[in-house]
Amino acid sequence: MIMDEFPSDAAPSAYKYPLIIRQLLHTTSTYAGNQEIVYGDSVRYSYPTFLERLGRLASGLERLGVGQGNTVAVMDWDSHRYLECFFAVPMMGAVLHTVNIRLSPDQILFTINHADDDVILVHDDFIPVLEQIKDRIDRAVRLVRITDAGDAFETSLTFDNEYEKLVASGDEGYEFGDFDENTRATTFYTTGTTGSPKGVYFSHRQIVLHTLGFLTALGWSGGHAQFHRDDVYMPITPMFHVHAWGIPYLATLMGVKQVYPGRYLTETLLGLIARERVTFSHCVPTILHMLLSHPQAEALDLSGWKVIVGGSTMPKGLAKRAMELGVDVFTGYGMSETCPLLALSHLDGEHLLLDIDDQVELRCKAGRPSPLVELRVVDTEGVDVPWDGETTGEVVTRAPWLTQGYLKSPEQSKELWRGGYLHTGDIGTIDENGFIRLTDRLKDVIKSGGEWISSLELEHLVSQVAGVGEVAAIGVPDDKWGERPLVLVVVDPDRGVGLSDESIKTYLRGFADRGVISKWAVPDRVLLVDEIEKTSVGKIDKKVLREKYGSL
Repeated sequence: MIMDEFPSDAAPSAYKYPLIIRQLLHTTSTYAGNQEIVYGDSVRYSYPTFLERLGRLASGLERLGVGQGNTVAVMDWDSHRYLECFFAVPMMGAVLHTVNIRLSPDQILFTINHADDDVILVHDDFIPVLEQIKDRIDRAVRLVRITDAGDAFETSLTFDNEYEKLVASGDEGYEFGDFDENTRATTFYTTGTTGSPKGVYFSHRQIVLHTLGFLTALGWSGGHAQFHRDDVYMPITPMFHVHAWGIPYLATLMGVKQVYPGRYLTETLLGLIARERVTFSHCVPTILHMLLSHPQAEALDLSGWKVIVGGSTMPKGLAKRAMELGVDVFTGYGMSETCPLLALSHLDGEHLLLDIDDQVELRCKAGRPSPLVELRVVDTEGVDVPWDGETTGEVVTRAPWLTQGYLKSPEQSKELWRGGYLHTGDIGTIDENGFIRLTDRLKDVIKSGGEWISSLELEHLVSQVAGVGEVAAIGVPDDKWGERPLVLVVVDPDRGVGLSDESIKTYLRGFADRGVISKWAVPDRVLLVDEIEKTSVGKIDKKVLREKYGSL
């Protein structure tokens, strides 16, 4: 029998415990001890101060007219302020809009209007963007200045307050109440490859469950990659992007020391890792490559640093380089629409006994599903492919924290959730141990002469060539074959002396001769370029690359 109601003998005063973000803070003070929250070189405070500031911030926002259902946008670098907004804004019953500051001004305008922002907290560095678009914002918005300088700032904008003054004037006794756990807590916008950015959104219940699921996933691995209370956490994934993968919520629940670096400058990041003894981070492959390629990295002891790499597939060459420097690097798989956790490439104890090359093979896979995640690889009819590590299909998923659609876009939402599963658009295989290996994005696979060529496989192989800094493989139009692969390579100036397009093609032909890739997959052309264009969140932008090089 299915019971829709609580038993009749339940106490009328029994607490139903809604899964709202406020509930994540009950144990924070107990376990935090003397741990600190740090912002660059300028701010360092305790957890009790953090908790007090949450109430003051909410109180100050309430005086600006913010209440349940209103939307508060944030345009800031990664900071203690952002962390405060992660909690205080949704805990009021308002919606937090984390604005992607790397979008174009017109795209930022679209997201502000589409999200119905009521208040915008904006750092000095992004005031020029708002000045460009202010007259095209659809509704009256209140503005709060965020500054690290503290001095006067000439601008055509009119501010209602300044962040620290707002917090200082707030009521430290502000009380956060309960409400429906399905209340929307956050919204942000995917960068997308076509059209306007798409808004995704998450409820309190989803964020709480994602936090607990991620915490469990990072605690059940055997012998590596665990996130525990003695760690020092620093995100290197922007806080505007999928809540910095949701890990600030985990870190705050655990009461660990947290370090927020502000703007991502290589020397600053490496300096903070060394000075604050950072042990747990996450980033996209291009950021990790940037850090490990810097001369300062060689002088650092990185042996205690655990790094989740996601956003795009981690090149095997980069993973090997990281491991040689002592970094415990592993893949996290997910997407904006999934909050983002779906899988982690944790190794079992027996895997940790393998040599570095064999470990790299596993660490660069998407991994195995995390707790509460149903992850399938299916053919075009929705039937599961064999667990043979070879048969490809699309990755589809269900989990309690997936966005239920795109904001105000019902048709796109239906397409995302067709058949009752969220469609990731990723192509991959699944092996007998449940490890998923991504072979491409549906939109990035190279369709040549009736065959599919994996751009990711080409990138993995070329990334392991000595002297290759970055690599991207794309399909470009071909009159005879439809498409042919083009490989773009940025040469590492310190290690790439003598590297040429022909040496890379010869290297790939060797893999074709051994049957690792088909002879058809060997590109006709390899171009050595100065840079490879990235998206606003640091991923390789293959749409731009196809437009740039497609007509060559």
